[in-house]
Order: sequence, then C-alpha cells, then structure tokens
Amino acid sequence: MTTTFHSHWRDAPESTWRWPNFSPAEIACRGTGKLLISEPALDKLQALRDRLGKPLIVRSAYRSPEHNRAVGGATRSKHMEGAAFDIAMANHDPVIFEAAAREVGFLGFGFYPRSGFMHIDLGPARQWGERFPARSVPFAAETPPAREVLAQSRTLKGGGAAGVATLGAASVEVAQQVLAETQTAILPLVPHLDTLRWVFIAVALGGIAVTIYARLDDWRRGRR
Repeated sequence: MTTTFHSHWRDAPESTWRWPNFSPAEIACRGTGKLLISEPALDKLQALRDRLGKPLIVRSAYRSPEHNRAVGGATRSKHMEGAAFDIAMANHDPVIFEAAAREVGFLGFGFYPRSGFMHIDLGPARQWGERFPARSVPFAAETPPAREVLAQSRTLKGGGAAGVATLGAASVEVAQQVLAETQTAILPLVPHLDTLRWVFIAVALGGIAVTIYARLDDWRRGRR
C-alpha cells in the first residue's frame, strides 16, 4: 500500500495532491493535524465522489494513534492506516451510497444512523451496526428558515394601522375646517370632530409603537 506521512497537513505538497474534491485538511487527523495519505483509499474515495456526483462530507479520515485513543476508537482502527472514512449521510440516500461504495471497492461498512454517518474502509470485508431506516425522500431536504407570512406580519399590521390612522386624523382636520367655515348649521358637531381627530392620532401613535416593537422583536429572533 502506498502511503505518505506528514507531521502536519500543511506540509503536503500541492503538486502531489491529486484528489480534486478533497483537501489535505479534510483527510488529516482532527485532533493533531497529522496526515497519513493512503493513495489507494483516496483513489477510491475520489471514485466514489465521481460516481455519486455530489459532495462527500468527511467527518473523520486519518486518525493519529493518540487521537484514536482519545476518541475511543478501535485499537486496530483502519482510520490509523488512512484507509477509512466516516461520511455524513445528510445529503445522500444511504442505500445508494452503500451500493456505490461497494462498486468502487470499499469492503468494510459501519452504520451509525443515530449519528448520521456511514463508515467505509478498504477491508477486510465486514459490516456492523443497524442499517439506516428507509427514507421517503432520497436525502434530507434542506428546510429554509421559517419566515413570517407577509399578510400576518406584525410589522406590516402596525405600519398599516399607523398609516390609516394618520390619514384619518388628517381627513378629520380638513373636514373640521370645512364644516367650521361653511356649515354653520351644524357647528355643534365641531367639538366632537376635534375629539375624533385626537382618537385617530392616538391610534397612529399606537401603530407606530407596535411597528417599532415588532421590528426589535424580529431582530432579536433573527427572523428578518
């Protein structure tokens, strides 16, 4: 097996790195930064990526012996040989993924549905763990963050109330002036219109307050 060791992944020469969809940092030990390159393993990993046509999220690849002990890995883990990878299933159908991995030459399979990843290695042929449950969709859908429905937006409601009330107050003031000048027969109504104008102004101020509160609350929740 062709392997190359580097005390840190930054020491891996770019000129010799020939796996375009992966980087030395992805394959290196998560705990120490050390890197053991197993060319046959990486060739199969790249072939699997090409076959599936979508990114492989590598949770764990090479592990130094000290890091393997720290995380409770098996004493003879293939990770320490750079010949094993833990791949997240968030964007893959586990059934399709497993079939493709077998087709490109991976022999060892570990299933971790609760943690959401599958272990694959160069062998010997074996498997462990419970298989992933069947999914109704090929892979987990990406659900966009929840947003307010515009028609139900508190900001919109508050702003609308303020706008309507402001318009109402202005209209009442105009009506008051017209009635005061031209409709002397109903002058007793003018004081009542003045009261109504202040009611509209109060509603407008309330609407503005609701708008300000809603925007601050949305900002705190990260909804806008």
